[in-house]
Amino acid sequence: MLIDGKWTCSVWIEPDGWSIGIIDQTKLPHVVDTLRLATLADAVHAISSMQTRGAPMIGVVAAYGLCLALRADASDAGMGQAYAMLLSTRPTAVNLKWALDEVVAAVRNRPRSERVAAAYARAAAICREDIADNEAIGRHGLAVIEGVAAAKPPGGRVNLRCTGCWKKPARSPRQRNLCSTASPTPSKKGFIALQRLRPPPIRKSLRHCQ
Repeated sequence: MLIDGKWTCSVWIEPDGWSIGIIDQTKLPHVVDTLRLATLADAVHAISSMQTRGAPMIGVVAAYGLCLALRADASDAGMGQAYAMLLSTRPTAVNLKWALDEVVAAVRNRPRSERVAAAYARAAAICREDIADNEAIGRHGLAVIEGVAAAKPPGGRVNLRCTGCWKKPARSPRQRNLCSTASPTPSKKGFIALQRLRPPPIRKSLRHCQ
């Protein structure tokens, strides 16, 4: 996303090379604030408190959370405990478990001295893959929107719906604008339009670095 003229991801490695930066999504859309995650506990709190949200994004943060845990304790026991703590934050989140399993698979058969680097490498790859997936979604959506716009009179508009505003009224006029919550559920026609915005199947589906 473009913030103050700078392309920004929702999760990144801080300049120290190991701690994790995220956008605090509990402050959106009114304030763009960032958080630094330096420990396993920080990552657990970020996920459970919804400072980071959206299943694919949660998976990325969980993967990096396991990296932070391995920095403190790279033993099998330590990794298992960290895995369980992160998984418990959202036990039904498919992307969270998938990302944790990917990191564990990347480090399981390595000596302790190599585990941290291997974990960071896999977590970063998950994040990069997600960026590519989202760019593909954007390209696909652009073609659909351009096609619909060409068939409409000038002045038409595109309504965006987000899961955060889908089931309950927005808290402010600005949020109602952003989330288009004029009705609690989409019309059949609107649902079909949303379905058309889905891209062709993508590996592991919508892994998100937003």
